[in-house]
Amino acid sequence: MNEYDKLDAWIDAHFDAQVHFLQELIRVPTDTPPGNNAPHAERTAELLQAFGLEVEKHAVPEAEVHATGLASITNLVVRRHYGAGKTILLNAHGDVVPPGEGWSKNPYGGEIENGQIYGRASAVSKSDFSTYTFALRALEAVAKPKAGNLELLFTYDEEFGGEVGPAWLLKHKIIKPDLMIAAGFSYQVITAHNGCLQMEVTVHGKMAHAAIPDSGVDALQATTSILCALYAQNALYKKVTSQVEGITHPYLNVGTIQGGTNTNVVPGRVTFKLDRRMIPEENPAEVEAALRQVIKDEADKMPGISVDVKRILLAHAMRPLPGNAPLVAAIQKHGEQVFGEKIPAMGTPLYTDVRLFCELGIPGVVYGAGPRTVLESHAKRADERLNLEDLRRATKVIARSLRDLLV
Repeated sequence: MNEYDKLDAWIDAHFDAQVHFLQELIRVPTDTPPGNNAPHAERTAELLQAFGLEVEKHAVPEAEVHATGLASITNLVVRRHYGAGKTILLNAHGDVVPPGEGWSKNPYGGEIENGQIYGRASAVSKSDFSTYTFALRALEAVAKPKAGNLELLFTYDEEFGGEVGPAWLLKHKIIKPDLMIAAGFSYQVITAHNGCLQMEVTVHGKMAHAAIPDSGVDALQATTSILCALYAQNALYKKVTSQVEGITHPYLNVGTIQGGTNTNVVPGRVTFKLDRRMIPEENPAEVEAALRQVIKDEADKMPGISVDVKRILLAHAMRPLPGNAPLVAAIQKHGEQVFGEKIPAMGTPLYTDVRLFCELGIPGVVYGAGPRTVLESHAKRADERLNLEDLRRATKVIARSLRDLLV
């Protein structure tokens, strides 16, 4: 039995414990917003310490957390030193959007049915807290590396752009990896992804009694015209095609809208938030300027209407760095052996924290437990779930790849 087979055997022998670990992580909510995620970090640290792993807790100052719109953040770092060589970092995020409606299972139950584990963040990305932790444990139990360093990084603000997670840790030089792998959502190796611009638009009119509407200026009616102009941009975006496999075209979504005071009052103010996905070839500054112009041009057509536009998130696209070749090669090699099929390297329309590392010249890829498509996982939808065999296979691929890289 070679070392790869021994790694696989260790993971199989400890898989029930790995699933239990994931269940415990699912059972502590990390809804973001509101983003009160320090309690989950405390529970995660307890579980890791029970495995004999020393855990660093890096609590971000309250003022900085609140400035990003979150409630509490404690980032976790586990460092394992084996000898001289490169530092490889494995990063997963515990924050997730609230469950929403339509669940047939308890979103915080970690229930298992027909080989699937259900719960919010079961697929994205508490699953990779489990993948990376048990890959590390298997590696140390079997391969006993004598070179390089391995670090686990568990953060809690990916949904809000990573500014008080990876970006904060990188800024304060708490982490300085040479290579990194971030939580995945499919079995492919992701080497590029979209960027994302989010903006909050507030349309101001003038409140009035609905019995005398002409005495006011209807902010909702104006908002409707602005929204129509914005949605019309999607037809233009479909004519722009990315050259990155796995990424199609830019697109725009309006996710929330709030306004008005009562049914018998002409709305004096309406606020909506939009999400603009940018393909790697686009320039974020140009995209933002163009959207602001569309909004302004439409608002200018309506007397008495004014508009405030505020950027709330800018996540740059991830572009592959040449230095990621060892990561891609190792994961593809072992992915093919474990899954029994070719593992593609491609882009994704999502955005992740990997971009924060790549912007500093640190090569990274996205890989972890997940199905063939994000849709299959029900990520950000009701009944999010993960096939446990995908969890098992991804853990083996990571463990095997680390064995090759830590030399």
